[in-house]
Amino acid sequence: MTAMTTDDKQQIKEIICDILELEEDEISETSRFVEEHDADSMRLIEILSSLELNLGVTIEQADLPRMVNLTGVYEVVAEAGR
Repeated sequence: MTAMTTDDKQQIKEIICDILELEEDEISETSRFVEEHDADSMRLIEILSSLELNLGVTIEQADLPRMVNLTGVYEVVAEAGR
């Protein structure tokens, strides 16, 4: 597992905010994408694809259920080798 830097976390947050059409202050590390930000399954897949493209990592679709909030995304990306 690779340590996640503050810059990495900021980049991930920007990607997710862009896809979910949120301002950065509208999302916290624990706010849930589906329940609190009305993300649907297509948006979640878009997040996964965008992270792969922008960060140069490969994320298994099996990890998608863990990506329910920023904390989950940080963990999955770190495990993917960022």
